[in-house]
This record gives sequence, C-alpha cells and structure tokens, in this order.
Amino acid sequence: MDQPTDAIELIICPRPRDIGDFSVRRSLPDSRRQRVGPFIFFDHMGPVDFPPGAGVNVRPHPHIGLATITYLFDGVITHRDSLGFRQDIEPGAVNWMTAGRGIVHSERTPPELIASGSHLHGIQSWVALPLDDEECEPRFEHYAAERIPHGKVGRASVRIIIGEAFGLASPVQTASDTLYADVTLPAGAELPVPEHCDETGIYVVSGEVRIGERPLDEGSLVVLRRAAPAMITGTSDARIMLLGGASLPGERIIWWNFVTSSDERLEQAKLDWKEGRFAAVPDETEFIPLPES
Repeated sequence: MDQPTDAIELIICPRPRDIGDFSVRRSLPDSRRQRVGPFIFFDHMGPVDFPPGAGVNVRPHPHIGLATITYLFDGVITHRDSLGFRQDIEPGAVNWMTAGRGIVHSERTPPELIASGSHLHGIQSWVALPLDDEECEPRFEHYAAERIPHGKVGRASVRIIIGEAFGLASPVQTASDTLYADVTLPAGAELPVPEHCDETGIYVVSGEVRIGERPLDEGSLVVLRRAAPAMITGTSDARIMLLGGASLPGERIIWWNFVTSSDERLEQAKLDWKEGRFAAVPDETEFIPLPES
C-alpha cells in the first residue's frame, strides 16, 4: 500500500485525536514520516457543528521552535497571544505565528457564535523552523483572504497560501522554502503537481482524487517521491491541500506543543512553563498545565 504508483512514496491515513471540544484527524507526525518539507504537524479540524453554548475553547498554551498556520474553510476562531495580538481568523485568511524562543496563545470561538451555535472546518498545521531560527524573536502576522493569490489552472481553482506555484506568489513570509496551496478540483479536472519542492504532500480534504491509477479517499495524505512527475485527477468534486517545501536538516523533537532540536532546550521549556516564566496572554488567567507525560 505504501508504493502504489511510481510517483507515490507513502500514504498516511490520519488518526483521530480528541482535543477536548471535538476530535481532529491528525496526519503528521506519523511513525513513518515526521515531516513533509517543513510541515511537522497537520490536523484536519471538522467539519463540525457546534450547538449554542459550545465551541472551540483552547486555553493559553506555549510553543517554541515552530510556526503555526491556521487556515479555515468555514467558521471563525479568535486568536490571542502573549505579544498582545487579538485577531479573528476567517475563511481564506492566514494567521502565521512564529514561536521562536517562545510564545503563548489561545484559540476560541467568538462569544457571539458561542451564543448562536456555529460551524467550523479547517486545517491547523505547524512548520519546523531552520536550526538557526529556532530561537528567533516570536512574531505574529495576519493576511486577509483578499491578499492570498488565486487563479485557475485548467478547470482547477488554486489559492497559493504560502510559497509560489502556477505563476502565483503568496505574500506570507517564511523562514524556509514552503509550499501550501488550497485546490478545488471538479470531477474530471486535472492538476500537475509542482516539481520544485524537495518534498511534496497531497492531502485530500473532501471528495476523491486519483494519482496515476491510484484512487485516494478523503483524509489521505500522500507523500510523493522527489521530482516524480504526478498528475492529480478529480474522480469526484474534490478539495485538496498541497504541502511541502525544503527538507530541513537536523532531527526535531516534538513534545506536547514544543518543537526543538535539543533535549536540553525541551527540558528548559517544560520547566519555564511549569514555573510560569513564559509571557502571559493579556487579560487571560486560564492556562493549560504542563502534561504529566
């Protein structure tokens, strides 16, 4: 199953993970593959319908050594962080948060949607930072949906969230070469996979597609062989994410919300959170305690 066509190196089926308010489908990290390009964590959130009185309620928690990308198809999440930023993330927009040496943030459904009930669907992903940038200053950038370039490639509709492909270039600034694209494929439409990335993955958000003769269902994450020509065909109306980029040197440790290349740095981050040495999110007193293991 791992090598069904010449272009495919690996197929990852996501694992369900309960994050308190609802379950997500997690494709990365996987026991066989920690990263695809710089992408080291990939969660498919929803689609989920929250009744009145319910919603996302992720209390303040820390990160180091990574950048987070929140990208929604439907719904709204309010981001708050220890740098003082408060930003609603809406469909098609990008919240890019670089943790570097350390940042704390919360993610919640806005109060008015808690009252009325809401619908949520999107992707939460992390990218590892290059070794020289692991301890950079934390920062946060928001890019409104209208700033994300989009166009047609044949019958496929493409939005380049990060990086460059198909003659489109995203304004999102990254620390390493990264490709992230949101693609809708009508049934029968085709899209050639860009070949300029060291590593490339294809995640099927909805519908069904085919690579070569291999059918791929919703939730499949396909890792392609480097520079192997591949064509994606929609066998039904489908939505996919292209992800990948530069293959970053060095091993990474993932523990809870921390990504680092150093055991010592990980232990310091654990102690700093346990003893309250991370900066706080303004006007928030709740927090997620350090896990026991």
